[in-house]
Amino acid sequence: MMHRSLLTPLVIAVSLGSLAFAGQAQARDLRMAPGVPPAHPAYDPMFTEFAERLAEKTDGELMGNLLGTEVANIGNMRNALRSGMVEVGLFLPAYFPADLPEFNLVGDLALLGTNPHAMGAAMTEYIVTCGECQQELKKLGIVYTSSHASDLYRILSTEPASSLDDLQGLRMRVGGPQYSRWAEAMGISPASIPVGEQYEALSQGVIEGTIASVADIISFRLDDVLNHITDIQLGTFHSTISHAVGQQAWDSFSPEQRKAVVEASVEASAAITQRWGYEMADEAREIAQESDIEILEPDPELLDATEAFLEEDLTYAAEQAENRYGVEDAASKIERFQGLVEKWTGIVEDVGEQPEAVAEAMEREIWSQVDFSSYGT
Repeated sequence: MMHRSLLTPLVIAVSLGSLAFAGQAQARDLRMAPGVPPAHPAYDPMFTEFAERLAEKTDGELMGNLLGTEVANIGNMRNALRSGMVEVGLFLPAYFPADLPEFNLVGDLALLGTNPHAMGAAMTEYIVTCGECQQELKKLGIVYTSSHASDLYRILSTEPASSLDDLQGLRMRVGGPQYSRWAEAMGISPASIPVGEQYEALSQGVIEGTIASVADIISFRLDDVLNHITDIQLGTFHSTISHAVGQQAWDSFSPEQRKAVVEASVEASAAITQRWGYEMADEAREIAQESDIEILEPDPELLDATEAFLEEDLTYAAEQAENRYGVEDAASKIERFQGLVEKWTGIVEDVGEQPEAVAEAMEREIWSQVDFSSYGT
C-alpha cells in the first residue's frame, strides 16, 4: 500500500507516453506527386501548400512526401494512381480523352476562359455536381478534389505571328482539342507535343511556336528560344484535377479527413491559380522584355476570326462529344457550364481576385453541400 502513491504517477506517465506513441503511429505520409519540375507552380505552391495545409487541418494525421518526376509524371499519372504507387497526384484529364469524355466536354472549352479564378471554381462546381463525370472517375479509381486554371494563353513563337497571314503554315504546339481546332481554323499546323518538350522542339526548329501560358517562360525556360509573344487572349487551361486521390487512399480516410483533404486542395488550387494565372504571368512579361522578346498586338482580323470560331466551335464540340464519345445531351451540359462560368465570374468580381476569398466562396457554394461519408465512394 505504501508504494501505491509512488506507482500511480509512473502508471500515468507510461499511459500518456503510450497514447502519444499511438498518436504518432496513426500519422500517415501520403505519397504525393506534382508530376512537374519544382520550378512549375503545380509543384510550388500547389503541392507544397497542399501538404502543409493538410497537416494543419488533420493535426498531423495526414502529411505528404513529395515525389519527383522520375517516379511519376503527367503522362503516367493515371497508372501511378491506379496502382497505388501515388496516393495524391496532379491529374490532367485532357491527356485521356477516351476515358473522360464527360469531364473533357467542358475541360476542353479553353476559349471560354477570361478569368483564371472563375474558371477554376466553375470547373470545380461542375465536376462535383456532374454525376456522369463522377462515374468516369470512379472507373479510373480516382476521386476528384478541385481544379485550378492557368493565365490566359497566348501565342509564343520564334516567328512573328500576329496576323492571319503570319500564321499560315506555321507549326505550333497545342495543349488540347479546342486549341487544335482553333489552330487549324487559323491556318496553323497543330502539333501534339508534351509541354515539357516544347523547349527542345522550339530550339530545334521542329515547331515555330506554342500556344501556351506566358508563365511557361519561367516554368520551362522558354526565354532562350522565343522571339515573339502575340498578346491575343486564348482562354485558360482548366482541364485539371489539382490533387486527384487514389481510391484506395480515399477509402481509408475518415469523413473528417476527406473534408480536410478537399479543403486543403481548394485552398491550394486557389493559391496556384493566383501564382500561375496572375503573378507568374506578370513576372514572365518582365523576363520577356529583359530578353528582348517582342510583344505583338494581334491584328483585328485575327481577333474577329477567333471570335467567329468560338461561336461555331461550341456547336461542333457538342456534336463531336455525342457522335464520337456517346455523351448525351452535350449542348445542354455546355450551356450549364457557361452558366457556371458567368456565376463565378460575378463571384470573383465581388470577392476580388484573392485566393483566400475565392477558396472560401468555393467551400461555401460547393463543398458545404457535400456529404463526405459517401462522396467518392
